[in-house]
Amino acid sequence: MPNMKTPDSNSLTFISKNPNGSHCCFCFCFKDPPFLSSQTLSISIFDDHRNIFNNTSIRFSSLTSPSPSPSPSPSPGLQSPHETHNLDPPNVIDILEKRGLLESLTSDNLRSLASSTNKTLKVYCGFDPTAESLHLGNLLGIIVLSWFVRCGHQAVALIGGATARIGDPSGKSLERPELDLHTLDKNTLGIENTVSTILNSSSVAILNNYDWWKDFRLLDFLKQVGRFARIGTMIAKESVKKRLESEQGMSYTEFTYQLLQGYDFLYLFRNEGVNVQIGGSDQWGNITAGTELIRKILQPDVSDEAYGLTFPLLLKSDGTKFGKSEDGAIWLSPSMLSPYKFYQYFFSVPDADVIRFLRILTFLELEEVDELERDMKRPGYVPNTAQRRLAEEVTRFVHGEEGLNEALKATEALRPGAETKLDWRTIEAIAEDVPSCSLAYDQVVNLSLVDLSVSAGLVDSKSAARRMLKQGGLYLNNNRVDSESKRIEPKDIVDDKVLLLSAGKKNKVVVRIS
Repeated sequence: MPNMKTPDSNSLTFISKNPNGSHCCFCFCFKDPPFLSSQTLSISIFDDHRNIFNNTSIRFSSLTSPSPSPSPSPSPGLQSPHETHNLDPPNVIDILEKRGLLESLTSDNLRSLASSTNKTLKVYCGFDPTAESLHLGNLLGIIVLSWFVRCGHQAVALIGGATARIGDPSGKSLERPELDLHTLDKNTLGIENTVSTILNSSSVAILNNYDWWKDFRLLDFLKQVGRFARIGTMIAKESVKKRLESEQGMSYTEFTYQLLQGYDFLYLFRNEGVNVQIGGSDQWGNITAGTELIRKILQPDVSDEAYGLTFPLLLKSDGTKFGKSEDGAIWLSPSMLSPYKFYQYFFSVPDADVIRFLRILTFLELEEVDELERDMKRPGYVPNTAQRRLAEEVTRFVHGEEGLNEALKATEALRPGAETKLDWRTIEAIAEDVPSCSLAYDQVVNLSLVDLSVSAGLVDSKSAARRMLKQGGLYLNNNRVDSESKRIEPKDIVDDKVLLLSAGKKNKVVVRIS
C-alpha cells in the first residue's frame, strides 16, 4: 500500500514503490473541500526515471468534510481518512502495441487479461547459450520482459542449457555446430550474468531447462509428449518448411527442437505458473507448439489457458538486420564489447531509424519521442540530438549508470580538441576498440611526433604525417600539434603509461609504454 501524506487540507500526496524498485509520487489538489463520498479521480503516475506513465484512478470512500475552525491546523477530516484506493494496472499489451513491439498473439484474450486486477501474468522468454554473451537481437526479449515487470507482472528468463545442445533451426540455413560441455557451461554462466545485471529485479527468475531435461528418459518423452505431436503440423511450421525445401535439408535432431521448446512451456506452466511465452516473430512455430501441448496434455480451463506473444525482429528501415557491425555482433556483455563502443553504435544510427528505435528500445514516454521527431524537422535542430538520447537510454539500460558514464567520458575525452583531461584508465577503456601498439620508453621519448605517427601505424608515411600536421589534423593526447619539430617529452606520457595519437576525428592509435 502506498504511503499517504496530507500536506494541507486541500491535497493528498501518495508515494509508492514500483515493482522495478523505483518510486511513484503523485499529488491531488482539491479546489473545493469537502470531498464527496466514493469520489473517483483520474490521475497520471510516473516513476523517478519517468519509465512508467499511465492514466489510472484512485477511489476514496467515506472521506469526511473538514470542520470549520479558525485555527490554521490541518483539517480533522484528513487526519484519519478511511480511504480505499484501487490502481488499475497499465495494460502491457496495449503498451507493446503502441511502441511497435507486438507482432502476434495466440489469443486476444491476453489483452483483456493484462488489464485484470485479479490475475498477475507470469511470462517467460528463452535464451539458448550459443555464445558467451547475448547480443542486440536478444535485447528485444529482455525489453519486453521488462515491460511486463514494469506493469506489475512476473517474468522468467529461461536459459536453454538443454536446447542449446540441439540448436534451434528457426531462421538458420545450416545446422548449428555442436558445442562441447565446457563451452556450454561457460556460455550459460555468461548469459545468466548478463540477464541478471540488466533485469535487476526481484520479479525476474532465471531458470535453466537442463534442470528438468537431464533426467527425462527418451521413452518417457515419447510416451508423455511425442504421442500428442502430429507430424503434419510439425512439418507445416515455417521454420521447418524452409529447411526441408533447402539443399541441406534438416536433421531429425533439429526437427524435434520445437517439441523440446514446447515441453519447456508445458513444464513452466504446470510447475511455475508461467502462462505467457514471448519471442521474436521467427519463434511463432515453437511457441504455438507449446500452447498446443498444454491444451492437449493438461487441458486447462479457458480462464487459465496458455498464451503466446511475438515481437518483430529488429530490422533497419532498409530491411536488413539491425545489430551487426563491421566487427561482428553487438554484444550486451561489457567483457565482449565496451560500453563506449556500444554507445557509439547507437549514436551512429541513421535519421531514418532513430525515432522507431527510440520507441522500441527505450522506456521514454511516447510523447517525448514524438517531440524529438518534431524537433528533427524544425530549423536549428542540432544533428544527432535524437541519436544521443537513444544511445544514452539504451546504454543505461544495458550497462547501468556506471557504464553510461564510462561511455560518455570516453566519448568526450576522445574527441580531438576536447578539454577533458585524459587519464590512462579512460584511454585503456577504448584500447580494445582502436588500434594499439607497445613501445619501449626509450623508443618514444625524444622521438619526433612525425616519426612516432609512422612507427605506431597512425599514418603510412612521414609525408602523410606532415601533410596531416599542416592541415591541423594531427593530435597528441587530444591536443592539436602545429609544429613539425614537436618531440615526445616525458610529461606527454599520460600517467607514465600511454599516449593517444589522432589523425583527424576518427583515426586513433593507443601507444602503451612498456
